Amino acid sequence: MPELSHGRRMLVLAICCMSLLIVSLDNTVLNVALPSLQRELDASTSGLQWTIDAYTLVLASLLMLAGSTADRIGRRRVFMSGLVIFTLGSLLCSLAPDLNWLVVFRMVQAVGGSMLNPVAMSIITNTFTDPRERARAIGVWGAVVGLSMAAGPLVGGLLVDSVGWRSIFWINLPVGAAALLLTWRFVPESRAPRARRPDPVGQVLVIALFGSLTYAIIEAPHGSWGSTAPFAALALTAFLALLHYEPRRAEPLIDLRFFRSAPFSGATVIAVSAFAALGGFLFLSTLYLQNVRGLSALEAGLWMLPMAVPTFLCAPLSGRLVGSRGPRLPLVIAGGAMTVSGLLFALFEAETSNASLFAGYVLFGLGIGFVNAPITNTAVSGMPQDQAGVASAVASTSRQLGQTLGVAVLGAVLAAGVGSSSYAERFVTASRPGWWILAACGAVVLTLGVVTTGRWARATAEGAARRLQGEDQRPRRTEVGA
Repeated sequence: MPELSHGRRMLVLAICCMSLLIVSLDNTVLNVALPSLQRELDASTSGLQWTIDAYTLVLASLLMLAGSTADRIGRRRVFMSGLVIFTLGSLLCSLAPDLNWLVVFRMVQAVGGSMLNPVAMSIITNTFTDPRERARAIGVWGAVVGLSMAAGPLVGGLLVDSVGWRSIFWINLPVGAAALLLTWRFVPESRAPRARRPDPVGQVLVIALFGSLTYAIIEAPHGSWGSTAPFAALALTAFLALLHYEPRRAEPLIDLRFFRSAPFSGATVIAVSAFAALGGFLFLSTLYLQNVRGLSALEAGLWMLPMAVPTFLCAPLSGRLVGSRGPRLPLVIAGGAMTVSGLLFALFEAETSNASLFAGYVLFGLGIGFVNAPITNTAVSGMPQDQAGVASAVASTSRQLGQTLGVAVLGAVLAAGVGSSSYAERFVTASRPGWWILAACGAVVLTLGVVTTGRWARATAEGAARRLQGEDQRPRRTEVGA
């Protein structure tokens, strides 16, 4: 990629953030629309889970493929293709005649979305080469998540109350078209110096792992053990097959050598934990505010502002802290805030009091605001530039997988607790195990934020980088399926 002026770099960052905005906004807007969608399409709790998870599941399955493909054939080309598919998928979602077609069209959306965020992050990584400048750019990137959380519930609530849930997909159309034109005009093409070959076997194993695991979790409360056990067994088999197959490929879809770095491994687990908490938190909060408290979609959106505003304000602060002091402090703040928020709901039933509900939302927003920048920065720092797309895609995949599992697990816990009763009768009691899970996710973020950011962790990262570069200069002993 040619050296760009400061103004041009800022423009590239803005264009990349537009893609993040429509992808993130889509999730937050849809969460507010879930009760309305449930009534109109007669959807069950598992149906609502699939409306969210069909999207995040496909994203998680294809992000690494999109990242490596972009490194190979051109990042701008893949990014523009993703904008076209995502925009088309949004249009189809607005026309879906029933829940099944909506789930299918959400998957189309996700195919396009998989080509956006990891590729955009790779473009940013290669545009901002100075570590401090990159950390600040990533902070801006994270602030867009906060912006989507702030604007999404309000915009979604207004649209749902005035026009209907289908209109929430229309907002992607003008933003997607504008981002496409600006990318074609201002974003230079870039690719890795050495093209990586595709790994179809690894890709199939990833899809089998994520898909079967999510299905087993979501459908467990509604079926017998015999109906879900085969999917759980398939997930375990796919996982073991990945561990056996990928190290034996010269250019694997998932380069397991990355995980020799404690900071990289820690960032991956932190991303899964934090975004599992986020997915579950949004799912439970939306159903509670509208189906239990009886609020309208717009009123529910306003109630989510105490969570959204801290996320928006803290994300750039987190980026600056990462650039000046490293990732430990933001991760400790994030993990501590998320843990306390979960405990407020689990121990003190924060839903039943306006003051405690407000405090729980503020603390959770604080945690999510601080967690994003250190995850991304750690994932791409120290990795070879020619694998920036793959490294950033692993971080993005971890986020989407976490969100998928959060909705699946907490939704399954809620469905099992509510049973045949109404939400109003059983919600607070049925959701309590889910809040304990959320608090545990925060504790994981806090613990790994301390353990994987010290001197020992940095030494493992340096050793992993040396071995990674050294092993890349000589052929592997075994070549499978090349």
